[in-house]
Amino acid sequence: MTSLTSEVVRDVAVLTLDRPDKLNALDVITRLRLAELIREHGTGDTVRGIVLTGRGRAFSAGEDLSQAPTTEEEVHAAFESFHDITRAILETRVPVVAAVNGIAVGGASEITLCCDTRIGTPATSYFQPENGRGLTISNATSLLLRRLVGNHAMRMVLASPRVPADEALRIGLLDEVVDPDTLLDRAIDIVHAWTPEGGTTALHLALLRPLLAEVEAAFEREDAAAHEAWTSGLLTAGVAGFWTTKSTKAEEATA
Repeated sequence: MTSLTSEVVRDVAVLTLDRPDKLNALDVITRLRLAELIREHGTGDTVRGIVLTGRGRAFSAGEDLSQAPTTEEEVHAAFESFHDITRAILETRVPVVAAVNGIAVGGASEITLCCDTRIGTPATSYFQPENGRGLTISNATSLLLRRLVGNHAMRMVLASPRVPADEALRIGLLDEVVDPDTLLDRAIDIVHAWTPEGGTTALHLALLRPLLAEVEAAFEREDAAAHEAWTSGLLTAGVAGFWTTKSTKAEEATA
């Protein structure tokens, strides 16, 4: 069973990451199902657009590190499942809106980068922790993040600051910040505004989105970086360090 729900609201498919007790952390099964649903709805035959959001206080904490890869084959499969979400979004014939309701971490924040617009609330924040965890970026982030925020991408990845909503809006990571109670309605309103009757939305999406050839080239570079992180031992050590730090903080909180 995946941690993902799908419903159609006002002719728009709303896909909700639904694992709030784990901050909507993404396992491989959920990532595969998300790409599948995006492709199902992305034809434009049944809905006018797609909204991606999360339930609870997080958009998503990113990859579920309790199921971190233990072999190189699993590393490749994990990256491919993220990459395929990006492919699915960029291949749709309808607008895809990321309604980033809370913190978006790592791979989950990267999923939003290929969406056609990102809107948030004052509770929204972005966090790219990979550099200190032995992980590397994916989802064509090496291309898409710089496309959105320019050289802020270097700071976001290397220094791993938490980027709050106001800063995300200023640097172009978010396009709008709205009241939490209006986030979903606003996302659906955008889809309706961008899909006028008789319009050429699908044609313009294809013209304005990044070229798939460039995205595939980014995937290849990111796969090579992931391979090196794995073979060097950095990935295994980084994940182990994450759990050690988390355990220490939990012990201190209960002491």
